[in-house]
Amino acid sequence: LHAGRTREVNPALLTSATHCATQSKLNSFLWTIKRSPPSYLFGTIHVPYTRVWDFIPENSKQAFHLSSNVFFELDLTDPYTISALTSCQLLPQGENLQTLLPRDLYRRLKRHLDYVKHMMPYWMTADQRGKGLYADYLFNAIAGNWERKRPVWVMLMVNSLTEADIRSRGVPVLDLHLAQEAERLRKRTGAVERVEEQCHPLNGLNFSQVLFALNQTLLQHESLRAGSLQGAYTTEDLIKHYNCGDLSSVIFNHDTSQLPLFVNSTLRDHEKVTAQQIDSYFRQELIYKRNERMGRRVTALMEKNPGQGFFFAFGAGHFLGNNTVLDVLRQEGYEVEHIPAGESISEWGGLVTWKATHCKGLFQGSSKWRLFTIQKYVHRPRKRQTINLPFLPINLHSMTHSDKVKDVFAERFISKTLTEVFTPFI
Repeated sequence: LHAGRTREVNPALLTSATHCATQSKLNSFLWTIKRSPPSYLFGTIHVPYTRVWDFIPENSKQAFHLSSNVFFELDLTDPYTISALTSCQLLPQGENLQTLLPRDLYRRLKRHLDYVKHMMPYWMTADQRGKGLYADYLFNAIAGNWERKRPVWVMLMVNSLTEADIRSRGVPVLDLHLAQEAERLRKRTGAVERVEEQCHPLNGLNFSQVLFALNQTLLQHESLRAGSLQGAYTTEDLIKHYNCGDLSSVIFNHDTSQLPLFVNSTLRDHEKVTAQQIDSYFRQELIYKRNERMGRRVTALMEKNPGQGFFFAFGAGHFLGNNTVLDVLRQEGYEVEHIPAGESISEWGGLVTWKATHCKGLFQGSSKWRLFTIQKYVHRPRKRQTINLPFLPINLHSMTHSDKVKDVFAERFISKTLTEVFTPFI
């Protein structure tokens, strides 16, 4: 976000860079809501921002800068948010997990957490230690008072206590980094949800389902410790898909809900039914219902502030798949358009593209030449400005395909070249 600042490339990004280089076209997690001024929707993931920042397209960063209002799911810079999340996770006064959980499940849980506490000093990086982040402090920050937490929150906690996740602690996740930058730039910040709205659905799972979910989570991590199971979706998988702009909804929905994948081929039939019920419940409560609520509140904010631009940064899963925030906005009558990584955004926030249109006619007496009208499209709400530039002759003599194929190739070539070369100077 700091223009003109250079820094070394994170070596951890090289693997993603190599993988992405094989992709035919990178995508983005940016959408524009066509209004005046425009507003933007940006999909995030809950990982350290340093793991993804260099892969976020420039137009996404520019949209952030151009927006005077930046809103998130929750206000991560508000101390009340952290306090309310902590309170929501606790069991009623006088209760604890040792009396609540079956004895064997409690013992396995304690044994696993003892293992994590023992391994944590070996998992942590020299960089973390150099910043004064020590294993005992970090374990207590994540798992302290775990016996007083509700089982569903302990399940989520266990799922986050992996070597990869521990090694990433100490760096703000992407959402928090954007919130901190927005405050530094004195933008108006806010949230579209309250803590209780995220918390209560998790606490609403019935006790037998919670026990099943906690047991399955422990089984997965015990198998990982024994080396007999490979995780279905790891943090590294998530980062790779995000950096390469993969708009598949499956992996991002799991990041958005922060839940492990319970349905797998090792379950017995009656266990699969329970797993599917849990998956269906969370999909409805943590994805679909929240998408509806978030979409309505995005609409309300824009209607209440008609002359202001917004940048909404939500988990990427809220924009992918079925019944998304995008669907809600479109149902409300807004035109929402995905912005590919290569598209440019003008200073006032509009979308600028170039188009080459074939014009019938000959040039220099050769049928191997084509004339194209070059047009600059400036997309504004309910208005498109078209600027015709002089004819551009293109020599297609060396091509052997049909005239139609030549024309299509030339149109695409010209449009791509003009977008890349000229748009930054508009």
